Amino acid sequence: MIANLSWIFFSTLLINNFTLAMFLGLCSFFGVTTKMDTGWRLGAANTFVLVMTAIAVWILNTFVLTTAPYLRTIAFIVVIASLVQIVEMTIKKFLPVLFRELGIYLPLITTNCAILYLALTQTTRGYNLAEGIVYAIGGGLGLTLALSLMASIRERLDVADVPAMAKRMGLVLIIASCMSMAFMGFAGMGSG
Repeated sequence: MIANLSWIFFSTLLINNFTLAMFLGLCSFFGVTTKMDTGWRLGAANTFVLVMTAIAVWILNTFVLTTAPYLRTIAFIVVIASLVQIVEMTIKKFLPVLFRELGIYLPLITTNCAILYLALTQTTRGYNLAEGIVYAIGGGLGLTLALSLMASIRERLDVADVPAMAKRMGLVLIIASCMSMAFMGFAGMGSG
């Protein structure tokens, strides 16, 4: 059981990283990663929503949607939108500075395809509650890792001697592709 949970965690964190291997959640990945602190906080918010979604999806699959599986996607979207609204209202009330820093990217967690991907794959793979939570934590920490790495590189680029034209989105896309290739190298480890 523990070996299975650790495999789910590390494979989701590194090998099947939602952002760098599956290319999910790219809007916030490119938009918020100008400061390390903001990227880390958005990653924490995403992780929270992922964990709450995993719990809600397990409850829905186990107790509610057993007789109506055709309602899964609609139910998942309603759950995700509700959870993001709760997170947004909580951050607005208790952390107004962070709320202003995240701007439009906080409500965009609702449309973050990584959240819906988690709900659908957790259902498809038949994860139990513990496996679903570990899957969500691994996915959230993987997203946080990707946001933090990109933010740290972009912070260094701000003080580096890089031509102004190269500091725009083109260089960010090149960095993202290099990071993606590095993370995809984890998938080849151990084979052969």
